[in-house]
Amino acid sequence: MTMFKIPRWMHAFEIVLGTVIVVLSAIIILNPIGGFLSLIWVLGILLLVIGIEMIVSHVFTPSRSRFAGIALGIAVIILAVVAVAFPLITSIIAISLLGVALLFSGASKIIHGINDKQGRKWNRVFSVATGVLSIILAIMILVFPVFGIAFAGLLIGISLLITGIQMISSGVSGKVVKNDMRDLR
Repeated sequence: MTMFKIPRWMHAFEIVLGTVIVVLSAIIILNPIGGFLSLIWVLGILLLVIGIEMIVSHVFTPSRSRFAGIALGIAVIILAVVAVAFPLITSIIAISLLGVALLFSGASKIIHGINDKQGRKWNRVFSVATGVLSIILAIMILVFPVFGIAFAGLLIGISLLITGIQMISSGVSGKVVKNDMRDLR
C-alpha cells in the first residue's frame, strides 16, 4: 500500500465536515423519525428540481415525445410538492412499500432455504431463519409504519455516525491509504 500526505487544509476540512456529520447523526439518532422526515423533505426538493429540469429540457427539444416529457415533468413536480407538503404521509407510503418488499424477500429466503437440497444444513437453516426474521420485521413495519420510519431513521443516523468518525480519523491522521494493484504483486 502506498501512503501519501494530504494538504493541511484538506485534513482540516475532513475534521470539520466529519464533526458536522457526527453532530447531525446524533440529532438523527435522538430523533430518528424527524431525521427520516427530513430525508423525505430533501428528496422532495430534489424531485422538484428534477421535474422543472424535465419540463425545461423537453420544451426546447424538438421531438415527438416532447409533450409526454413535459407531462411527466409536471407529474414529478406534483408528486414532489405532495412529498414536501406531507412528509409524514409520504414516509408512511414509502416505508410501507419497503415493508412489502421485505415481506416478499423474507418469503423468498424461506422458500430457498427449504428447497435447497444441495446446500449445507446450517446454510439452509440460516436462510430460513433470516427469512422468518425478515417477515417479522416486515409485519411490524406494515402494522406500525412509524416503527419502520424510526428504524430506518436510526439506521441512517448510525451510518452517518460511522461516516463522520471515519472522516475525522482520516483528517486527524493526515494520511490517505491508496490501494494499488501493483502493491499486491
